Order: sequence, then C-alpha cells, then structure tokens
Amino acid sequence: MTQLDRGDRVVVTGAAGFIGSAVTRALLGRGADVVALLEPGATRSNLDGLDVECRDVDVTIAKHLEGVFDGARFCFHLAAKFGFWPKDPASFYAVNVNGSRNVIGAAVQAGVERIVYTSTVATLGLWKTKAGQPSNEDDVADLSHLHGNYKQTKYVAEHEVLRLAAQGAPLVLVLPTMPHGPFDHRPTPSGRVVLDYLNGRIPGFVETAMNVAHVDDLATGHLLALEKGSQGRSYICGGENISMARLLSILSEVTGLPPAERRFPSAFPMIAGRLSQFIEGDLLRREPRISLEAARMASTTMTFNDSRARGELGYRSRPAAMALYESARWFADHGYVNTERVAQLHWNPPEECQPF
Repeated sequence: MTQLDRGDRVVVTGAAGFIGSAVTRALLGRGADVVALLEPGATRSNLDGLDVECRDVDVTIAKHLEGVFDGARFCFHLAAKFGFWPKDPASFYAVNVNGSRNVIGAAVQAGVERIVYTSTVATLGLWKTKAGQPSNEDDVADLSHLHGNYKQTKYVAEHEVLRLAAQGAPLVLVLPTMPHGPFDHRPTPSGRVVLDYLNGRIPGFVETAMNVAHVDDLATGHLLALEKGSQGRSYICGGENISMARLLSILSEVTGLPPAERRFPSAFPMIAGRLSQFIEGDLLRREPRISLEAARMASTTMTFNDSRARGELGYRSRPAAMALYESARWFADHGYVNTERVAQLHWNPPEECQPF
C-alpha cells in the first residue's frame, strides 16, 4: 500500500478545475507539496490563497512537460477538455487522448511512483439502469451511446491509459459521478442544474435519475485510490442515486424556493435540444442553450454502484442533500443568482451539513 507523506511533491494537472482544485485542497490538507499544472490562460481563481507552485503547461505538447515531474513522487491527471458545443472538435482528442499519453509518459520517465488518472462514468455502459439497477466498473459501453466529442475521446483515452498500465505504468483510475459543492466556477453541467433551479429556469422534470456526489468526497476518493488502489484498476467514486424529482425537491427544501413539480414527457429534453440546436446553433451560429448532448444526458438514467471503491478503498460519501445545499449556497454567495430569486431564499441546511 502506498502512503502519502507530508512534504511529498505531487503534480496535479487541471488543478484549477472543479474536481482538480478539490484534489489540490485535499493534498494540501495532508501536507503535500503541490505543483499545479494549468492550461495557459486558464482561470485560476479556485487556487487563490492556496500555497501551490503554479505552472502553465500545454499537455498536448510533450516538450512542455520536460522537467515538470523532477522530484515528484505522485501525479494526479485531471486535465481534460469538456464541452457540448466545440468550436474545434480536434482539440478534444488532442487534450484528452494525446495529452493523457504525454502526461503519463513524462511521469513514468521521471520515475513517478504512482499516477491517478481521472476518467469518467460516461465511459461505462448503462445497460442495467433501464431495469432499475445501477451500473458498475464492469459494464461495457455501447459505442452508439457515446455521443459527443467529450465522451468519445475520454473513452479512447481510457483505453490508452489502460494499455499503458498493462505495459507497467503505475496507474490507478478514478471514475467520478456527478459532482456538486463549492467552487464550481464554470459551472459544470451538474452545477448548471442547481444554478438553473436557483434562477427559476427549471419549471419541471422528466423521469430520470443520477448519482449525486460532493466534490470534496470525490477528492478524498482520489487520495484513497492513490494509497489503496490496485494497479490498473478502475474505481467509481460517487454518492447517492436519486431521481430528478427528488433532486429538485431537495433544492426546494434547502433553499426555501418554490418546488419545480411539473412532470414533462421523456421526449421533452430532446425536442427542446433539437429546437435549440437548429435555431441557435445552425441559424445563429452560437452555442445552443440546450445542446443535443446535454438533452440526451437529461433524459438518460445515470445511476452507479460504487461498492468497489467503498470495499477496497474505504471510500465514503455524504448525503446528496449536503452536496446540493453547499452547491446552492456557494452559487448564491458568489453572485450567480439573480436579485429577485436571492430575495426569496430561506436557507435550511441539512442537519449533518458542516460549514465550508
């Protein structure tokens, strides 16, 4: 078993991102010496006030990684390109596939002891979810369901990472579910659901379900994978499987805002997505408010079983209500919610919730 010690030099790619910054904070909490690799020009506000060494590095260019891992004991590779409306589709492959190969190659060459690669549950099959059973690490994806540049390139990247692991690279893989919590600056698609509810843009829901996890629990899962994960093994790190109806009900309970109780037909997201794609994407040539890929996600049941991580790593997670409360509170406190809706907020934090 690997042990993370105080003073260990750890390289984190994508360190300013939502999950990446949570991993960075977790590492600093353990006394690690963190080297934060950032995409040139990327927003780094998630690292404000943190004692880290920041380096601007383009992971798609192998030469930029020379010397980065000198003296480093570990690496967390979280950098990835994500989006539903790509101006440059080829950049997804460059970052997610070639970038991952470059990072892992440089880390191995420098003698890094262990690399934690952040994949995604989007690479898994959802065969059993239609029957009410959550997916796990052994469910193989249906390639026809890998819609969009992100899913496709992350699937290829995971294949390449596993091939490197088979050749001896000291790798373990973490597959996060849907993260919620503070510091979601972008916001992510999961955070966008919370923010849209806060701003009164979600009038109702369709019958679907997802796995809600607190971003700090996902970060802890990454550290557990580093220390206890098996070579070349994948671990889903998640939280609580809940329906969209329950998610919106929780948000109403913790914010005091009116519930979104209207139930829409399951075809509604795809109809809205196609209209948005045609009007905003094809005619106006701008990013659609509702992309087709996002619409497919909104109508797909994405529940997961993370018992492998719980059994092998000792992974634990807090209730979905705590993650959603902290997400909503952070958005409201940082100016993401319109004035009219802010005036209606009456916070009711879950009993177990700890301050962030």
